[in-house]
Amino acid sequence: MQDFWKKTWFIGLVYALAAVAGSVQRLAMGRLPNGYTAYENYLIFKTSYLQLASGANPYAGIPGGPWDLFKYSPAFALGMAPFTLLPDWLGVPIWNLLNALPLLYAILNLPILTQPQRIFCAWFVLPELVISLQNSQSNGITAALLLFAWIAFEQDRPAKAAGWVAASTFIKIFGIFAVLPGLLYARWGRFSLGLIVWSVVLLLVPLVLVSPHHLLQVYRWWIELLRADQAVSVGLSVEGWLQTWFGWEPSKTLVMGAGFAVFGASVLAARRLARTVPHYRVLAWASLLLWVVIFNHKAESPTYIIAMCGVALWYCMSEKKTWEKGLCWTAFVLASLSPTDIFPRYLREVWVQPYVLKAVPCIIIWIVISTQLFKGINQPINQSTNQPITNNQ
Repeated sequence: MQDFWKKTWFIGLVYALAAVAGSVQRLAMGRLPNGYTAYENYLIFKTSYLQLASGANPYAGIPGGPWDLFKYSPAFALGMAPFTLLPDWLGVPIWNLLNALPLLYAILNLPILTQPQRIFCAWFVLPELVISLQNSQSNGITAALLLFAWIAFEQDRPAKAAGWVAASTFIKIFGIFAVLPGLLYARWGRFSLGLIVWSVVLLLVPLVLVSPHHLLQVYRWWIELLRADQAVSVGLSVEGWLQTWFGWEPSKTLVMGAGFAVFGASVLAARRLARTVPHYRVLAWASLLLWVVIFNHKAESPTYIIAMCGVALWYCMSEKKTWEKGLCWTAFVLASLSPTDIFPRYLREVWVQPYVLKAVPCIIIWIVISTQLFKGINQPINQSTNQPITNNQ
């Protein structure tokens, strides 16, 4: 009985209860003093279908409606159709369950990792997932889709991997960058073809609801929104860190381009060994999960469930040196605990939030991972364990 917390059924129960409890908490808050609900993101997703179906601009907002704009693809709006039939008291918990349980399923089926490592990952990311669930965000399912893509690659099912990558992209556009760790696998050509096919399907699937002419206009509206959105906010990102720490405000395109160059080059540097040494493939996917958050100028606190999955993967591959343990748990405290009530409010308001400290450990870990991937160019390998040989081996 003392190891019940290692049982997958128990972890699943905790995840389900977290999703339902977080939903009930937000629903019970009713209308806030500002007139909005505590689950506005869900309403944004839900009303996007109604706007799409009515022929309106789903990216323009609704007078008297949710506080923010819808920013995802028309295919995502179409996918929210079933929720328009549900009352919020039922729809919000189901939506949160769809963000919690697929992620847990993906984590418990991760390739290469041992079962104890999978269980560690499930518990490690749970507090961060709760933050996302309390905001009725889509980050849980986005992280799950990226992990599903990795699982499919490892199973040598490139067409299936392409479907997961396309699905993640049509929720959050940065999902397309999963093509980079995909370079580490054979039959990449088949993956590319599958990605094209799935992308075309998702581009055109709203035609079941709207005319070709209107769908084309919807895509124009979406592109206009993304262009305007790029000009505002720096979020909990590398850009935010550079501004708050150094007063430097470089071009967002420049920062993202530099980050992409490092990410791409590091993955390619490890390609020589990655197909035979699983260690490097795990690091490549960990790098992706961190990169899509820290280089996202719109990254918010709930987005960090994706990044913390990357932190967990990196830590599982680490040698557990003192500095690695310290960095991992610093990330856990600043990213997952600092937004909660158990963290001192004074520290959160005076230090963590103004200096984007939630992002900093994740940025450092991404740099560490990138360095480790670059070392793969000349890294000797222990033939008996298929792991990199380090100085203390």
